[in-house]
Amino acid sequence: MFDKITEIVKEAASLMTAADNLEIMEKGGCENIVTSADIAVQDFLRSRLSALLPDSGFICEEGDIADIRHSRVWVIDPIDGTANYARGVDQCAICVGLCDNGVMEMSVVFLPRTGEMFQAQRGKGAWRNGSRIHVSDRSFDNSILCTALPVYHKEQAQWCSQAILDVFMQCNDIRRLGAAAPELCYIAMGRFDMYFEYLLGAWDFAAASLILEEAGGSLCGIDGMPLDPMKPSGVLAANNAANLSRLTQIIKRHNPA
Repeated sequence: MFDKITEIVKEAASLMTAADNLEIMEKGGCENIVTSADIAVQDFLRSRLSALLPDSGFICEEGDIADIRHSRVWVIDPIDGTANYARGVDQCAICVGLCDNGVMEMSVVFLPRTGEMFQAQRGKGAWRNGSRIHVSDRSFDNSILCTALPVYHKEQAQWCSQAILDVFMQCNDIRRLGAAAPELCYIAMGRFDMYFEYLLGAWDFAAASLILEEAGGSLCGIDGMPLDPMKPSGVLAANNAANLSRLTQIIKRHNPA
């Protein structure tokens, strides 16, 4: 079934790369958009994956679909990084993960514009374009943090900015690519090393979280608790447990919640 999921995702990608006359619609503001390609990809994935695995549920971004009555649930972001996609930026991805009784079991994250296919199966490792990947062994002071300000919750921007500055003064540098799943996958393959975002939908991180874990990385919520791949959450991640612990303590120190 794993190979079939990958094939379906590749087929779905053609709806992104061949999108002519792209329609862009706002979901409550210009910072939160959906395109006609998002909807087409999601509809295609739901149709094909439900046929592949009957009696499975779906958690999907577009339309806030949350059918979680089933033991096995697909967690889908048709295009993670829609703003990047709409503006021609390469970092945008199709994300598909299969959750079995609350535990991620299989994941595919595909970036059509870069040709990078990330995959993972629980207990079997993680791959990029068919090659095994692993997180870096960099220390905190040599780590690059991927992060973003909370564009949908700008009232939280002040403390998040202070927290990011605090981390920046202790690590190597920061990056802001505008798409959570590619950033987490890049940590999984050792390009970057740590991650912080105030709040993500389950579809933003679920698939990539398994890829990062299977590559040797660690994740948690911004409260330090384990992530639930079927619920929205703030997300912290790192290449190892020690760096994650230090990052968590910094974020907790600034978080007024």
